[in-house]
Order: sequence, then C-alpha cells, then structure tokens
Amino acid sequence: MALTRGQACKASVPTHRDFSRGPRLLLGAYTRHTSYFTWLSTVCMRVHPLLLLFLIALGDISSTQASTLSSFTSSTVASSSSMAAVPAANQAGLLLKVQEAIKAGLPDKALADTVKSEVSHAMGADSEPDSLKEMHDGIVYKFLVNGEWRKSTSGRTISNLTPYDETICYEVQACTREEIDEAYATAHAAQRVWAKTPIWKRAELLHKAATVLRQYAALIATPVLREVGKNRKSAYDEVVRTAELLDFAAEEGVRINGEVMSSDAWVGQKRNKLAIVERVPVGVVLCIPPFNYPINLCGSKIGPALIAGNAVVVKTPTQGAVSTLHLGAAFKIAGAPPGLVNVVTGKGSEIGDYLVQHPGANLISFTGGATGIDVSKKAGMVPLQMELGGKDACIVLPDADLELASTAIVKGGFSYSGQRCTAVKIVFATAEIADALLEKVLAKLAKLTIGHPEENADITAVINKKSADYIESLVMDAESKGATLTTPYKRVGNLIHPLIIDHVKENMKLHWEEPFGPVLPFVRVGDAAEAVALANKSSMGLQGCVFTQDINRAILVANELAAGTIQINGPPARGPDHFPFTGFKDSGIGAQGIKYSIESMSKVKSFVINLPEAAHPQGH
Repeated sequence: MALTRGQACKASVPTHRDFSRGPRLLLGAYTRHTSYFTWLSTVCMRVHPLLLLFLIALGDISSTQASTLSSFTSSTVASSSSMAAVPAANQAGLLLKVQEAIKAGLPDKALADTVKSEVSHAMGADSEPDSLKEMHDGIVYKFLVNGEWRKSTSGRTISNLTPYDETICYEVQACTREEIDEAYATAHAAQRVWAKTPIWKRAELLHKAATVLRQYAALIATPVLREVGKNRKSAYDEVVRTAELLDFAAEEGVRINGEVMSSDAWVGQKRNKLAIVERVPVGVVLCIPPFNYPINLCGSKIGPALIAGNAVVVKTPTQGAVSTLHLGAAFKIAGAPPGLVNVVTGKGSEIGDYLVQHPGANLISFTGGATGIDVSKKAGMVPLQMELGGKDACIVLPDADLELASTAIVKGGFSYSGQRCTAVKIVFATAEIADALLEKVLAKLAKLTIGHPEENADITAVINKKSADYIESLVMDAESKGATLTTPYKRVGNLIHPLIIDHVKENMKLHWEEPFGPVLPFVRVGDAAEAVALANKSSMGLQGCVFTQDINRAILVANELAAGTIQINGPPARGPDHFPFTGFKDSGIGAQGIKYSIESMSKVKSFVINLPEAAHPQGH
C-alpha cells in the first residue's frame, strides 16, 4: 500500500544526510522505502523537474557540478511540471543514465549537456536541432558546398564502420570531380569578398562557431565516439578544445600586424623609400585532417585560415567524416557566407589526387601519415603545411624520477590506445634503471581499463581491422626475432590489449615503424649518447622526450635529438594549441600552432613609397 504524505514523514525514511552520503546508500534506502520514494519523486519533480536527479547525484558530484546541472538542465524540462513528463517506462533508465554520466567523471559542462540529452530522450523529445537535422537523412550524411547540404550526383555513399563492433554507423557521400570543382569555385568567389571583411568581423564568425560547438558539444561527441572509437569524455573534450582553439585564433588574428620599413637601414641608402609590409591571404586552403582528431585537427586548420582572410575546402577523413561535417555545420550555423567553408567527402584513393592537384588549391594543410609524402610530390608549387606522424622517442636517464617517467610513458604511450602522432612510440632506458622503470610502467599499465568507448574505457578498439592486423604483424615480427612480450598478446576483434615489448632490437620492424596502437617497444641502452643515436636514425622527427633531474643534461640531450619538439620530464603532446608544432625529416613541412598557422596561411606583400627626397621624422 502506498504511504500517505503524513505516514511517509513519520516513517523511517532516508534523511538529507543519507542523500548527501551518496547514491549507494540512497539506492539501498530506495529498496527499503519504494512507496516513500515514489511520493518523494512526485513532490520533488513538482518543485523542480530535476531535483530528484540532483538528490540522487549529490554524493558523487561537487556543489559546482550540481549548480551547473541545475543551470543547464532546467530549460530542458521547463515545460514539465512533474515526473509524469517522463514516461514511466523510461524513468528507471533515465536515472541510471544520469548515474553513469556522473561516474564517468565528465567535466561540469559535459555532465550538464549529457543530462540534458538524456532527459530529452527520456521525455520522448529529439535533442537534435533543425540546423543539424538538415545534414542527414537517417544515418546518411550530406556534404556541404556553397552553404547547402547536398547528396552527391554520383548516387554512391561510403559506409563507416564502428571500430569496436564493425557495424555501420554512418554513410557519407562519394563526391564527384564536378562537385569538387564547384567547391573550389564557390570558395574562391566567397574568399574574394571575405578578404575585404574587417578582421574583427572575421573574428566574430570564429567566436560564434566556437559558441555553437560548446552548445552542441555533447551531441557532436557522439559521432566522434562512434566513428573513431574515442571514449565519451575524450570525444567531448575534443569538441570543447576546438571551441577554445577557435576563440584563441580569433584573438590572435586581430593582433597580427604588418610593419613599415625605411631604406636608410641599408648601407649607402638615403631615407627616401618606405616599405609598407602586410600579410595577405593565400586564397583557398585545402584542409585534410586525420581520423584520430577529426574535429580538433580540422579546426586547427579552418580557424587560422579564415582569420587570415582565406576560404577553405575541407576533405574529411573517410573514417571520421561525420565528425568533421559537424564542424562545417558549426560554421554554417554561425553565419559563414556560402562557399567560405565547403566540406566534401569521399575516399582519398578516389578524389585525393584530384583535390591536391586542383588549380583552385592555393595552400594544402595536411595531417596524416606517409600519404602526405605522396601529396607533397604531387602538389607542385603549392605551399604546404604538413604533419606526417612520428616515432617519438622517450629517453630515460639514470637519475630520472622513475615514478614521473613511468606515469608519462603510460599516459603518452596509451592515451587513445596509442593512436596519436605524438604518442610515445619507443622507450630508450639506460641499463641500470631499465628493470625498475619497466616494473613501474607495467604496474600502471595494469590499472588501465579496457573495453567499450561508451564505458569511458582507457583502451578501446583501434580504428579498423587493417590497423589491428598491422599492429599484430609488428608484434609477431618482434616476438619471432627474440623480443619479450611482458604480458601475453591479446586481441578481440579490433581491440588490442595494451602491451610493452621488452628487448626490442634494431632488426625488428617495431623498432622503426609507427604502430599507431597500444603496443610500445622497450629498448635498453648503455647511455644517453646511444639512445640519441638510435632515435636519430629514424626517418621521422616529430617529438621526443627526455627524463632526468639534471636540467643541463636535459638541454644537451634535447639539442642533439632531431625532432621538432622535445619535452623535458613530460610526455610528447600537441599543445597547448598556441605552441609551435613542427616536424623534422619525414614528419612534416612548416609549422603549426595558431600564430604559426596564420603566418603559414598568408603571404607577405609590400608596397614601396618612393619619396622625392629623404624624409626624417622628428619627435620635437
């Protein structure tokens, strides 16, 4: 029999202290007092539609998170006056979803957005706005050209499979050459107008696009999770990081200035010539981002390109295409003029050469692997900005803080299952500390969670079967040649369990090739000089790191390493995004990083004023 309000208040029921002590105790109270809980549900939901959710969550979240949740979720259910707005069949599932979101450790905003989304779905509402619905018909997504979402006249689509179960998650258009021609033509038309747009107005567009990304971050994180297998927290963080990058690019762009030069700085010259030096846009930038950061590493191209006065044609990664299309949607929603941001989809093997050799491309910004070398050969005189992967070495010297080094190796080597250009790709440990270091690394590695991205697992499936097969081939080659697998090799589908391979030698492929997965070679060396020599034999030179408590030694070793960035007592990493990001040798051409990208995506143009006689400005 259900309790009346008076009976419920007199009953032995969960108190405020019970609520504040966490969900486990509260759920126990729930099982003992189901009738009271039903009554409390009705009362709470009439007072505030999500108060019950906050009470359940109170023990697991901070007051800041609770306040954030309250702020961001009240509007979602403002039209509801009670729990009745959520169908009875959905109520238990809703509460469970909220609990899972809290326990996932999402940032405040992500937590709030996730709750908003779950409540909307539980209420039978569709949380996707019309501005994003127009991108697709079901799981079939369109491409963006001249401000319109279109299906390709080819009549073909490309299926994207989830990395974790290889089921079809989305289909994208197989664009034709004629559609690429139109993308370039409309981009050039838009760029001519955009180049005359005041810089503060360009910055305004970037800020608006950043706002759109934040507004729909939880929603946009879903295709990142499904297409490339990132856990939800990492997927959400990528969207927010891109918003921050666009904001920074907007502010950096308004502070890029030219200069005035005078002729009398040159020996024998009078001061009768003045050069006004400005940076001007290159025109249309072809942006080709990689699968592993389909939003952030596209935003790092679009943001600087637009603030510099360019238009862009984006070729999405095949796997990750829908994620990148959402970035294009953010600019469309923000009010980008038609043609300024065009986003085409298709297999690189079918349209890649046509895109990079197209006369409409004035600069190519490419992030990816060895394919970039082919791109550079085919680009001709078109300027290039390229980041092509690395074999990032981690050198651990005898005096290193092994706790710090082991933490950095696990984080640097296994974040996003090692599918990062800046992941630790090989460890060089001096013999006297190698065993102790390996012991600490293995202990930390054992604590990583392995599983589905929806579970926020640390290690998830690699991008596809081809990649998993390649990684496995490197493991088998190393083992057959005498390397030691510190734990048994385990693979389930595309999910490869994290693995350290000890005693790796130069005759093993793993010593030189980039696995792009959760497998890390461990090499024992005699001293720092041997480690540097082996690291520098690599054809790549993106980043590296050195661990030592002797800063003088660290600088000496860092100077000897042939790589664009050397981290001292920290793992390789891209960012913060305003830091320069460069690759030596086969790891890249040019520099990235917001300011450096703006400079790469603009040209120097000067106007020389010839005066009839020398002119010397006076200060009094």
